[in-house]
Amino acid sequence: MSVRTLPLLFLNLGGEMLYVLDQRLRAQNIPGDKARKDEWTEVDRKRVLNDIISTMFNRKFMEELFKPQELYSKKALRTVYDRLAHASIMRLNQASMDKLYDLMTMAFKYQVLLCPRPKDVLLVTFNHLDSIKGFIQDSPTILHQVDETFRQLTEIYGNLSAGEFQMIRQTLLIFFQDLHIRVSTFLKDKVQNSNGRFVLPVSGPVPWGTEVPGVIRIFNDKGEEVKKTGFKHGGNYVAAQKEGAFELYGDRVLKLGTNMYSANRPVETHMSATSKNLASKTQENIAPNPLAKEELNFLARLMGGMEIKKTSGPEPGFRLNLFTTDEEEEHAALSRPEELSYEVINIQATQDQQRNEELARIMGEFEITEQPEITEQSTSKGDDLLAMMDRL
Repeated sequence: MSVRTLPLLFLNLGGEMLYVLDQRLRAQNIPGDKARKDEWTEVDRKRVLNDIISTMFNRKFMEELFKPQELYSKKALRTVYDRLAHASIMRLNQASMDKLYDLMTMAFKYQVLLCPRPKDVLLVTFNHLDSIKGFIQDSPTILHQVDETFRQLTEIYGNLSAGEFQMIRQTLLIFFQDLHIRVSTFLKDKVQNSNGRFVLPVSGPVPWGTEVPGVIRIFNDKGEEVKKTGFKHGGNYVAAQKEGAFELYGDRVLKLGTNMYSANRPVETHMSATSKNLASKTQENIAPNPLAKEELNFLARLMGGMEIKKTSGPEPGFRLNLFTTDEEEEHAALSRPEELSYEVINIQATQDQQRNEELARIMGEFEITEQPEITEQSTSKGDDLLAMMDRL
């Protein structure tokens, strides 16, 4: 397991989250002069994206993120994205947040699987950051935050060996191995089967620095080529024309990690039979004991570095529905296997806080509340909140 995987996982999943939110906010956009008080406008869309990106690239948060550390459970990371998604006036209920997280994880899993070289996961990350910068062109302060993260990435990952990148890729694949959620876009493009597993291509450019398969060379003990034979590989491969740019600006060449929702097509998710069957087997990994010391410390350090902007005055949050209708959203919440629904972690103080002054300070600011039942009133626009940590 690589201790350098977490920043790449977080940034790429965060990029996919922003793609989905941007697409849904645009789909529900109402011209400002025609919008009611509880409807989205273009100004609201930009404000939501700016707030989330500013929080995501907060300097203290990035400092904690880039410290060498092992990956933690899906539930721990999901809690961080819950907090991040609600860093603005936007509010998602449980079903929409589940769908958002499904889309994020399956998109990045697909990108990791298709990376020509392990090192190319860094190009995928740069593609996400390039697109994120496109969302905040009018916000120079936030742009500077993203550019600083670019600098950290090139400084830390620029000199890693091929073996170290292979370890990072393997760590990511282990993290994603039991997720087989069907996504409509992937199904329509025929890159995903009905069981939720991806179809690996047998055509296209080969990894940079390698040759098109089809030749076997035999060398003697002096390293001299003595024989060459050919074979049919069954694919339609071509040589890579050039390597993608690993600098702040440049042609990444690789398209993985770019915004697949730019065509503005709706995207649905469905639980495959495989995922349902694996739910009970993976429950321990998805829903671990939230009081485990290392996981608790991880969440405390990360959330302690996040500065969440509070809405001033009586202004309510705006609800965003990732489903076509409220009925679809309610049905998804009821039909999703319990083992695959990520409830919010309620952190309770334990004796550990006496041994960890920083953790005690952060824990003391959490309000422990019960998860409220979803009622018709709670799902109205502005009141539909995830039951999560109330404040930092």
